[in-house]
Amino acid sequence: MDLLNTLVDKGLRRESPTREEALAVLATSDDDLLDVVAAAGKVRRHWFGRRVKLNYLVNLKSGLCPEDCSYCSQRLGSKAEILKYTWLKPDQATAAARAGVAGGAKRVCLVASGRGPTDRDVDRVSDTIKAIKEQDGSVEVCACLGLLSDGQAERLREAGADAYNHNLNTSEATYGDITTTHTYADRVDTVRKAHAAGLSACSGLIAGMGESDEDLVDVVFSLRELDPDSVPVNFLIPMEGTPLAKEWHLTPQRCLRILAMTRFVCPDVEVRIAGGREVHLRTMQPLALNLANSIFLGDYLTSEGQAGHADLEMIADAGFEVEGPDRVTLPEHRAPVGDGGCGSHAEGAAGGGCGSHADGAAEGGCGSHAGGGVCAPTPAARTEEARTDLVAVRRRGAGTDLAPNA
Repeated sequence: MDLLNTLVDKGLRRESPTREEALAVLATSDDDLLDVVAAAGKVRRHWFGRRVKLNYLVNLKSGLCPEDCSYCSQRLGSKAEILKYTWLKPDQATAAARAGVAGGAKRVCLVASGRGPTDRDVDRVSDTIKAIKEQDGSVEVCACLGLLSDGQAERLREAGADAYNHNLNTSEATYGDITTTHTYADRVDTVRKAHAAGLSACSGLIAGMGESDEDLVDVVFSLRELDPDSVPVNFLIPMEGTPLAKEWHLTPQRCLRILAMTRFVCPDVEVRIAGGREVHLRTMQPLALNLANSIFLGDYLTSEGQAGHADLEMIADAGFEVEGPDRVTLPEHRAPVGDGGCGSHAEGAAGGGCGSHADGAAEGGCGSHAGGGVCAPTPAARTEEARTDLVAVRRRGAGTDLAPNA
C-alpha cells in the first residue's frame, strides 16, 4: 500500500504526515489492519526497539471533583460508586509507589482529583515526591494535579518531579461539548507552564466519546505541535453514573487504528496505551504493543486493570521486554529532560486542564479527560453492545486496606 510506505518513510525521518494521510489511516479496512500495524510497528521499533516502559498510577485523592468533565467518574454530580477519600499521607503514597516499582514500573504517576492544586497541596505532593526519591532515586515521578498556577510547576520540579501530566483530550472545536468548567486554552496553558519549568510534559487524548475522525486527527496534530514528551492514548471507560456511560463506540480494530495514527504523527515519542485498553482492546492488547512503547501497570484511578503479572506475561509472550531504569526512553536527539514525547522540543508546548488525572481514561479526574464532544461522529466499523462486565470499580490499593494490583 503506497500510503503505508509513505508513512513509514516519513516516520523514520521524523516528518509529519499530512492530515489527509492521518485520516486515511483511520479509514482503512479490517482487511488492511495487519498491514497498518506492521507499518506503524516499523516506526515504533526504529525509535524504541522492542522495549515497553511501565508506568504506575497512585491516586492521591479520589472523587469529589468540582469540574464537570462528562467522561469522568470523579466529576461534579457523578453517581459512580467509586472510592472517595482525601489526600493520602506521604508514607501511604510512598508505599503504593513502592508496590508499582517492585512490579516493574519505571515511572510513578501521582494523581489527585480537583480543578488544580493549592499551594498547600503542592507542599503535600512535594513531600511525597521527596519521599519516593529518597527511597529510590532511579524512579521517575510524574505529577498530575490539574490546572497549575504560576510558580507551582517550578516548586514541583525543585521537589524532584520529572514530569507533569495534563491531557488535551480532544479537539479544541469540540472541547466545550463535554466540559464547561474550564477551557481547552486552560489546558494548553498548564502544559506550557510545565515545559517552561523544565518538567517533561505529558499530554494525550481520550478516544471513544463519539468524536469524529477529524477530531482525533485534530487533537493528535495539536499534540505534535505542542510537543509533550509522552502521549497517553486513553480509551473511554463508560462508567455507570456518568453522562457518557452509554458511549460504547470502540472496537479493538478501531483502537489499533487510532494508536497507529498517533504513532505515525508522533513517531519518536513515548506513545502510551493508557486507561481502557483492557475494556476495548481485550485479546488484541499484545498486537497494540507493536504501536505503543509504554503502558500502565495494574489498576487505574477508579477502575481495575488487568492483573500486574498478566501485563508482564503479555509483554514477554509478545516478544517485547520491560524497559529497565538504566535505559533512556526517548531517542538521543530529543531533549534530555524527562523520558517521552511527540515532536521536537523546539516546537513549543501544550496542555492545560482541570482534573488531575494522569492518563486514566475517562475514569480518573479531569486530568485524563479527553474532553471531546459528541459531534456528528464518524461511525466505527461496527458498534458492539456495552461490555459492562469488563468494567470493575477499583476497591484495592491506594485509599484501601487491600494490597494493590502491581
